[in-house]
Amino acid sequence: MAHPNPAFTTAEYNDRLTRVRTAMDRAGVEVLFVADPSNMSWLTGYDGWSFYVHQGVLIGPDGPPLWWGRAMDGAGARRTVWMDDDCIHHYDDTYVQNPDKHPMATLSALIADYGWGGLNLAVEMDNYYFSAACYVELLKHHVKISDATGLVNWQRLVKSTQEITYMRRAGAIVTKMHRMIAETAHVGLRKNDLIAEIYRTGIQGADGHWGDYPAIVPMAPSGADATAPHLTWDDTPLQAGEATFFEIAGAYRRYQCPQSRTLLFGEVPATYRKAEDAVIAATDAVLDIAAPGATCEDIAQTFNTTLARHGFHKDSRCGYAIGLSYPPDWGERTISLRAGDTTQLAAGMTLHFMPALWLDDGGIEMTEPLVITDTGCEKLCQTPSGLVVKPDTGTF
Repeated sequence: MAHPNPAFTTAEYNDRLTRVRTAMDRAGVEVLFVADPSNMSWLTGYDGWSFYVHQGVLIGPDGPPLWWGRAMDGAGARRTVWMDDDCIHHYDDTYVQNPDKHPMATLSALIADYGWGGLNLAVEMDNYYFSAACYVELLKHHVKISDATGLVNWQRLVKSTQEITYMRRAGAIVTKMHRMIAETAHVGLRKNDLIAEIYRTGIQGADGHWGDYPAIVPMAPSGADATAPHLTWDDTPLQAGEATFFEIAGAYRRYQCPQSRTLLFGEVPATYRKAEDAVIAATDAVLDIAAPGATCEDIAQTFNTTLARHGFHKDSRCGYAIGLSYPPDWGERTISLRAGDTTQLAAGMTLHFMPALWLDDGGIEMTEPLVITDTGCEKLCQTPSGLVVKPDTGTF
């Protein structure tokens, strides 16, 4: 049964398959096993919360992709993938979390059934969803297995017109989420209550488009906790005199648009105003040069040079590619905006420019998701720049 509301045309899926097979030919790969759920979805349309069990997509020398997974998830595949039902294969439930038998044995049998047993097999070795046990089991049936980590990811870097439309819809959703934070937050509001409103707003969606679940939960540390980049939330009330940054994402049809802003109540410390000026200046400098032909390290150098002129320094990368993604990461795991990455930007790439600063007593995040255009770049969100500053008088 075909998907009743496909995210993309069959022609677009076939174009993606052609791009992947071209990359396979360059790498000497004859059969590719894809375990990353974002790559699975990009190739087939499959969309389900089933990545906690072994599943994947097989790309052979010809023909459509083959979906493989747990038997009960075959129904989900029939509802979401673009291929015919005869491309859906599964293993029975006795293989699930059973130390005595591994699902990869059935994958090897499937490869043999298609006559591909003697061909060069490649897998995504450095991936959240492909374990050492998977590799060991496959080695029982295949003499040599090569690494194809990132092979599919790199084919996703330049987005189609439809993908950019989805990214813009996700951008409108996260814009609405940040507007809700600015309007709703007040001194004394429990953090978890605000996070509940963030989720509600994001899933309600924007401009008539529903909201999907984000690939990362909201990051919302306050005060000293905000010196660390990846803390989440608790029930502590928001307080005057401390900064809280909100790193959140809008999502539409699994396309992720992350953006961060920082909230303070009352008088803003001079250090934070200085950091705000530095980040805004560095962001403006990057927006001026982000265009086709510029390299990732060009962006990083411009950012770091501008930041240094204002007395600040950032050790980590200042951005990365974004797009279709599943937990635990909303990045595409390809390009990084940092020294040494000489990848040239091209029209259709979508990036999360991430000029976060972690200070001695807190943190400041004011980030921008961007799309590279034919002549430069555009913001995917309409969230006002700068710090979000509100009175410290409690509820109002």
